[in-house]
Amino acid sequence: MNATSTGALLLCRADPETVRPLAHLLREQMLLTRAGGEWSVLVPEGKPWRGTGPGGGDPEPVDRVLGGWATALAVGSTWPVLALWWDGDRAGYTLAAGFRRTVGYIWLADGTPVGEDEAMRTFAARLGLDPVLDLQALEELTRPDPESDAEARLRGLLAVLTRTGLALPPGLGPGESADRLRTVAGVQRGAERIEWAGWRDAVRVELDAVEAGSLGPWVRGPRARAIAAAQLAAGLPLLLWGVRRRSGGWAAAGAVLLAQGALGLAYHRAREAAERS
Repeated sequence: MNATSTGALLLCRADPETVRPLAHLLREQMLLTRAGGEWSVLVPEGKPWRGTGPGGGDPEPVDRVLGGWATALAVGSTWPVLALWWDGDRAGYTLAAGFRRTVGYIWLADGTPVGEDEAMRTFAARLGLDPVLDLQALEELTRPDPESDAEARLRGLLAVLTRTGLALPPGLGPGESADRLRTVAGVQRGAERIEWAGWRDAVRVELDAVEAGSLGPWVRGPRARAIAAAQLAAGLPLLLWGVRRRSGGWAAAGAVLLAQGALGLAYHRAREAAERS
């Protein structure tokens, strides 16, 4: 590796449709494409580790930038995020999963391991890898090997993950420059550009994703309107009955039903107004 081969990838164990809403909230320009049956990959278009991100500023190490992105994505999701990064001196990964502490490993450019063996065991457990065969292959990456540089170590890591369905497109891998990664990702079938368009559009994208999912019919549409109307119809007499009987519990239940019904109808109208604007 050399100083010009700095690169970074964010691997998400979810399909692009699931990743897209959260990726918008990173407020970074990225390319999103599929990386196998169960994985997606995000490729940064900018180079914030060189101080060339939005607003400029002092450069940060690429591992710190990627680790922050991975953590932000994982906290808001139910799927793990693996950040891979490399530069002229080192290479490594950071795995983020929910609110748990991130785990990572680093190799020097010549392949010398400088991480902790426990990191690989935690890595295997959080990704549901085989505790014998896969863990053995991962532990090999933590042992000295004069014939394996940092790039080869990352390729070995990815080889283990192919057993989980990961399949990076050719040319999208360790050792490539950020410019090359961006070019390769941009020509992939179904690739799309993720860019920040303000909080209003970000919230709209998030709501679109919810409505397109399994909860969609219960959030918006004829079924959702019917449920909201039923809540209003049941809530009002229940509230009045509870007040007359001086029953705080029944009155509270009626108030909750009224509130839920009103919010359901208000949400539907607000979404229609947003689409017309």
